[in-house]
Amino acid sequence: MLIYPAIDIKNGKCVRLTQGVKDAETVYFEQPWEVAKDFEAQGAQRLHVIDLDGAFEGVSKNQEALEKIVESVKIPVQTGGGIRSLERLEQLFSTGVWRCILGTKALEDPVMLKEALKRYGEKIVVSVDAKDGLVAVDGWTRVGTREAMDFARELETMGLKTLVYTDIAMDGMMKGPNLEAITRLRQAVSLEIIASGGVSSLQDLLNLKNIGVEGAIVGKALYEGALTLAAIEEAMRQ
Repeated sequence: MLIYPAIDIKNGKCVRLTQGVKDAETVYFEQPWEVAKDFEAQGAQRLHVIDLDGAFEGVSKNQEALEKIVESVKIPVQTGGGIRSLERLEQLFSTGVWRCILGTKALEDPVMLKEALKRYGEKIVVSVDAKDGLVAVDGWTRVGTREAMDFARELETMGLKTLVYTDIAMDGMMKGPNLEAITRLRQAVSLEIIASGGVSSLQDLLNLKNIGVEGAIVGKALYEGALTLAAIEEAMRQ
Protein backbone atom coordinates (compact mmCIF):
# COMPACT_ATOMS: atom_id res chain seq x y z
CA MET A 1 0.00 0.00 0.00
CA LEU A 2 1.42 3.35 -1.07
CA ILE A 3 1.44 6.29 1.32
CA TYR A 4 0.62 9.72 -0.08
CA PRO A 5 1.69 12.61 2.17
CA ALA A 6 -0.83 15.42 1.69
CA ILE A 7 0.03 19.02 0.95
CA ASP A 8 -3.02 21.29 0.96
CA ILE A 9 -2.40 24.80 -0.37
CA LYS A 10 -4.51 27.83 0.56
CA ASN A 11 -3.40 31.38 -0.17
CA GLY A 12 -0.03 29.97 -1.19
CA LYS A 13 0.58 28.33 2.20
CA CYS A 14 0.56 24.75 3.45
CA VAL A 15 -2.51 24.31 5.64
CA ARG A 16 -4.81 21.64 7.02
CA LEU A 17 -8.55 22.02 7.37
CA THR A 18 -10.86 20.24 9.81
CA GLN A 19 -13.68 18.35 8.04
CA GLY A 20 -12.97 20.50 5.00
CA VAL A 21 -14.38 23.67 6.59
CA LYS A 22 -12.94 26.63 4.71
CA ASP A 23 -12.25 28.81 7.75
CA ALA A 24 -11.19 25.99 10.10
CA GLU A 25 -7.58 26.02 8.98
CA THR A 26 -4.20 25.63 10.59
CA VAL A 27 -1.23 27.06 8.72
CA TYR A 28 1.76 24.73 9.06
CA PHE A 29 4.26 26.12 6.56
CA GLU A 30 4.59 29.29 4.52
CA GLN A 31 6.34 27.52 1.64
CA PRO A 32 4.67 24.26 0.50
CA TRP A 33 7.60 23.29 -1.72
CA GLU A 34 9.85 23.06 1.32
CA VAL A 35 7.39 20.59 2.82
CA ALA A 36 7.48 18.60 -0.42
CA LYS A 37 11.27 18.40 -0.33
CA ASP A 38 11.17 17.31 3.30
CA PHE A 39 8.66 14.54 2.58
CA GLU A 40 10.82 13.31 -0.29
CA ALA A 41 13.90 13.34 1.96
CA GLN A 42 11.97 11.26 4.49
CA GLY A 43 11.29 8.61 1.85
CA ALA A 44 7.93 9.55 0.35
CA GLN A 45 7.34 7.88 -3.01
CA ARG A 46 4.36 10.05 -4.07
CA LEU A 47 2.81 13.39 -3.12
CA HIS A 48 -0.86 14.39 -2.97
CA VAL A 49 -1.22 18.15 -3.53
CA ILE A 50 -4.59 19.92 -3.34
CA ASP A 51 -5.34 23.51 -4.34
CA LEU A 52 -7.97 24.40 -1.74
CA ASP A 53 -8.67 27.80 -3.25
CA GLY A 54 -9.32 26.05 -6.54
CA ALA A 55 -11.65 23.56 -4.88
CA PHE A 56 -13.69 26.29 -3.20
CA GLU A 57 -13.74 28.80 -6.04
CA GLY A 58 -13.27 26.70 -9.16
CA VAL A 59 -10.26 28.77 -10.24
CA SER A 60 -6.66 27.99 -9.29
CA LYS A 61 -4.79 30.63 -7.34
CA ASN A 62 -1.84 28.47 -6.40
CA GLN A 63 -0.24 27.58 -9.73
CA GLU A 64 3.09 29.10 -8.71
CA ALA A 65 3.28 27.04 -5.51
CA LEU A 66 2.34 23.88 -7.41
CA GLU A 67 5.00 24.49 -10.04
CA LYS A 68 7.62 25.02 -7.33
CA ILE A 69 6.63 21.72 -5.71
CA VAL A 70 6.94 19.82 -8.99
CA GLU A 71 10.30 21.47 -9.69
CA SER A 72 11.58 20.77 -6.16
CA VAL A 73 11.08 17.00 -6.08
CA LYS A 74 11.80 13.99 -8.26
CA ILE A 75 8.89 11.86 -7.03
CA PRO A 76 5.50 11.87 -8.83
CA VAL A 77 2.97 14.51 -7.80
CA GLN A 78 -0.78 14.08 -8.16
CA THR A 79 -2.89 17.19 -7.81
CA GLY A 80 -6.50 18.32 -7.65
CA GLY A 81 -8.71 21.21 -6.65
CA GLY A 82 -10.71 23.34 -9.05
CA ILE A 83 -9.87 21.42 -12.24
CA ARG A 84 -12.88 22.26 -14.39
CA SER A 85 -11.71 22.02 -18.01
CA LEU A 86 -9.64 20.04 -20.47
CA GLU A 87 -7.50 23.14 -20.95
CA ARG A 88 -6.66 23.18 -17.25
CA LEU A 89 -5.73 19.50 -17.41
CA GLU A 90 -3.38 20.19 -20.32
CA GLN A 91 -1.79 23.07 -18.40
CA LEU A 92 -1.21 20.91 -15.35
CA PHE A 93 0.25 18.00 -17.27
CA SER A 94 2.54 20.37 -19.16
CA THR A 95 3.70 21.62 -15.74
CA GLY A 96 4.92 18.12 -15.00
CA VAL A 97 2.31 16.72 -12.63
CA TRP A 98 1.90 12.95 -12.66
CA ARG A 99 -1.87 12.61 -12.24
CA CYS A 100 -4.81 15.02 -12.02
CA ILE A 101 -7.74 14.54 -9.68
CA LEU A 102 -11.23 15.55 -10.79
CA GLY A 103 -13.98 16.06 -8.23
CA THR A 104 -16.92 18.38 -8.87
CA LYS A 105 -16.47 18.29 -12.65
CA ALA A 106 -16.43 14.50 -12.76
CA LEU A 107 -19.83 14.37 -11.11
CA GLU A 108 -21.46 17.24 -12.98
CA ASP A 109 -19.96 16.83 -16.46
CA PRO A 110 -19.62 13.16 -17.48
CA VAL A 111 -18.97 14.20 -21.09
CA MET A 112 -15.86 16.11 -20.05
CA LEU A 113 -14.79 13.21 -17.81
CA LYS A 114 -15.10 10.72 -20.66
CA GLU A 115 -13.01 12.95 -22.91
CA ALA A 116 -10.39 13.37 -20.18
CA LEU A 117 -10.19 9.60 -19.75
CA LYS A 118 -9.92 9.19 -23.51
CA ARG A 119 -7.04 11.68 -23.73
CA TYR A 120 -5.12 10.90 -20.56
CA GLY A 121 -6.21 7.44 -19.42
CA GLU A 122 -4.73 6.38 -16.10
CA LYS A 123 -3.37 9.88 -15.46
CA ILE A 124 -6.94 10.86 -14.51
CA VAL A 125 -8.11 10.18 -10.95
CA VAL A 126 -11.55 10.96 -9.54
CA SER A 127 -12.12 12.01 -5.95
CA VAL A 128 -15.33 10.73 -4.38
CA ASP A 129 -15.88 12.83 -1.27
CA ALA A 130 -18.70 11.49 0.87
CA LYS A 131 -20.76 12.96 3.67
CA ASP A 132 -23.27 10.57 5.21
CA GLY A 133 -22.83 8.40 2.13
CA LEU A 134 -23.64 11.19 -0.35
CA VAL A 135 -21.21 12.88 -2.74
CA ALA A 136 -20.13 16.42 -1.83
CA VAL A 137 -18.79 18.95 -4.35
CA ASP A 138 -17.40 22.51 -4.59
CA GLY A 139 -14.76 21.99 -1.91
CA TRP A 140 -17.23 19.93 0.14
CA THR A 141 -19.50 22.96 0.60
CA ARG A 142 -22.44 21.35 -1.20
CA VAL A 143 -23.83 17.85 -0.66
CA GLY A 144 -25.95 16.39 -3.44
CA THR A 145 -28.28 13.42 -3.61
CA ARG A 146 -25.91 11.02 -5.36
CA GLU A 147 -24.91 7.92 -3.42
CA ALA A 148 -21.13 7.63 -3.26
CA MET A 149 -21.15 3.86 -3.91
CA ASP A 150 -23.37 4.23 -6.99
CA PHE A 151 -21.11 6.98 -8.33
CA ALA A 152 -18.03 4.81 -7.83
CA ARG A 153 -19.63 1.95 -9.76
CA GLU A 154 -20.50 4.29 -12.61
CA LEU A 155 -16.95 5.62 -12.72
CA GLU A 156 -15.65 2.09 -13.08
CA THR A 157 -17.93 1.41 -16.05
CA MET A 158 -16.61 4.60 -17.67
CA GLY A 159 -13.08 3.21 -17.58
CA LEU A 160 -11.63 4.99 -14.56
CA LYS A 161 -8.72 3.15 -12.95
CA THR A 162 -8.02 5.07 -9.71
CA LEU A 163 -10.35 6.64 -7.17
CA VAL A 164 -9.64 8.72 -4.06
CA TYR A 165 -12.28 8.16 -1.40
CA THR A 166 -12.65 10.67 1.42
CA ASP A 167 -15.06 10.48 4.33
CA ILE A 168 -15.52 14.16 5.11
CA ALA A 169 -16.66 13.60 8.69
CA MET A 170 -13.32 11.96 9.49
CA ASP A 171 -11.01 14.35 7.63
CA GLY A 172 -8.63 16.17 9.96
CA MET A 173 -10.26 14.67 13.05
CA MET A 174 -7.44 12.23 13.90
CA LYS A 175 -10.02 9.60 14.88
CA GLY A 176 -9.31 6.99 12.25
CA PRO A 177 -10.80 6.36 8.81
CA ASN A 178 -14.35 5.14 8.16
CA LEU A 179 -13.38 1.50 7.76
CA GLU A 180 -16.95 0.32 7.26
CA ALA A 181 -17.54 2.62 4.29
CA ILE A 182 -14.15 1.85 2.75
CA THR A 183 -14.80 -1.89 3.11
CA ARG A 184 -18.13 -1.50 1.30
CA LEU A 185 -16.39 0.45 -1.45
CA ARG A 186 -13.67 -2.20 -1.78
CA GLN A 187 -16.37 -4.82 -2.22
CA ALA A 188 -18.33 -2.70 -4.69
CA VAL A 189 -15.60 -1.90 -7.23
CA SER A 190 -12.30 -3.29 -8.47
CA LEU A 191 -10.77 0.17 -8.94
CA GLU A 192 -7.50 1.17 -7.35
CA ILE A 193 -8.67 2.89 -4.16
CA ILE A 194 -6.74 5.57 -2.30
CA ALA A 195 -8.32 6.15 1.12
CA SER A 196 -8.30 9.62 2.67
CA GLY A 197 -9.50 11.12 5.91
CA GLY A 198 -8.84 10.40 9.56
CA VAL A 199 -5.57 8.44 9.51
CA SER A 200 -3.94 9.04 12.88
CA SER A 201 -1.99 5.89 13.76
CA LEU A 202 -0.06 2.95 12.35
CA GLN A 203 -3.01 0.74 13.25
CA ASP A 204 -5.25 2.85 11.02
CA LEU A 205 -2.89 2.23 8.12
CA LEU A 206 -2.66 -1.49 8.85
CA ASN A 207 -6.45 -1.66 8.94
CA LEU A 208 -6.62 -0.01 5.52
CA LYS A 209 -3.97 -2.35 4.16
CA ASN A 210 -5.95 -5.32 5.45
CA ILE A 211 -9.07 -4.05 3.68
CA GLY A 212 -7.08 -4.16 0.47
CA VAL A 213 -6.89 -0.53 -0.62
CA GLU A 214 -3.93 0.40 -2.77
CA GLY A 215 -3.08 3.72 -1.16
CA ALA A 216 -3.65 5.97 1.84
CA ILE A 217 -3.38 9.74 2.12
CA VAL A 218 -1.87 10.99 5.36
CA GLY A 219 -1.99 14.65 6.32
CA LYS A 220 -2.53 16.02 9.79
CA ALA A 221 -0.93 13.02 11.54
CA LEU A 222 2.37 13.83 9.80
CA TYR A 223 2.17 17.55 10.55
CA GLU A 224 1.28 16.98 14.20
CA GLY A 225 4.00 14.38 14.69
CA ALA A 226 1.64 11.49 15.45
CA LEU A 227 3.21 9.58 12.56
CA THR A 228 6.49 9.68 10.67
CA LEU A 229 7.15 8.30 7.22
CA ALA A 230 9.98 6.18 8.63
CA ALA A 231 7.66 4.53 11.16
CA ILE A 232 5.04 3.98 8.47
CA GLU A 233 7.55 2.34 6.13
CA GLU A 234 8.72 0.01 8.88
CA ALA A 235 5.15 -0.97 9.75
CA MET A 236 4.25 -1.59 6.11
CA ARG A 237 7.30 -3.84 5.68
CA GLN A 238 6.32 -5.96 8.66
